[in-house]
Amino acid sequence: MKDSQPKAIYLKDYQAPDYWIDHTDLTFDLFEDHTIVTSTLTIHRNIDEKFDDKSVSSHQLPELVLVGDDLELISVELDGAPFSDFTVEGGYLVVKAPVDHFLLKTVCRIKPQDNTSLEGLYKSNGMFCTQCEAEGFRKITYYLDRPDVMSRFTTKIVADKSAYPVLLSNGNEIDRGELGNGRHWVTWEDPFKKPSYLFALVAGDLQHVEDHFTTMSGREVTLRIFTEAHNIDQCDHAMISLKKSMKWDEEVYG
Repeated sequence: MKDSQPKAIYLKDYQAPDYWIDHTDLTFDLFEDHTIVTSTLTIHRNIDEKFDDKSVSSHQLPELVLVGDDLELISVELDGAPFSDFTVEGGYLVVKAPVDHFLLKTVCRIKPQDNTSLEGLYKSNGMFCTQCEAEGFRKITYYLDRPDVMSRFTTKIVADKSAYPVLLSNGNEIDRGELGNGRHWVTWEDPFKKPSYLFALVAGDLQHVEDHFTTMSGREVTLRIFTEAHNIDQCDHAMISLKKSMKWDEEVYG
């Protein structure tokens, strides 16, 4: 049985990561009994972080240690080729990195429908939802799930169109399409770096209210607030508050 008490983390114990993740490319294939998560990470070594030459010979690089929780690892690729120089133990995927910069692709199977922790990806009221703060992202895929690792996210969501007509994630929608078997997909791109605990995904049968906001520079922005159908009449106040906050932000910060 796991200890349910959280472990204290102190600033004095902080160590910068050996690697950074420049870009995170995710694909979610959502099904009723499982979800396949394909993750492609653009990784480079933290050249400012020193490692102990006594324990690691000069020609070797530090291991990449990714954390994961309750994941079924299906495959690992490095720079587009099958890769086997790794270990999985105790909730960690440890990769023996051969170079300073590389692409690491992992494919994992998770079961959101059985996830009752309300962390990571789970199902609630017939919808797929995420809760990644503070350390929930590790229940989605193997990752450097820590707040000092900032990455740009691109997320593709694939699901049954009739059951999950709305597919949402961070950033801006950049593409969508249909697969011809009753499934559809939407791709989202977030241009701003952020830590994994800010990742979000929702897939479900949602309604939305829409309005527009004109910035000080004259650019018109479309605003949408999504909700379940029975709450749609409660969104007007939220939209008014959103527009007021955007106006205030521009007036104060420019």
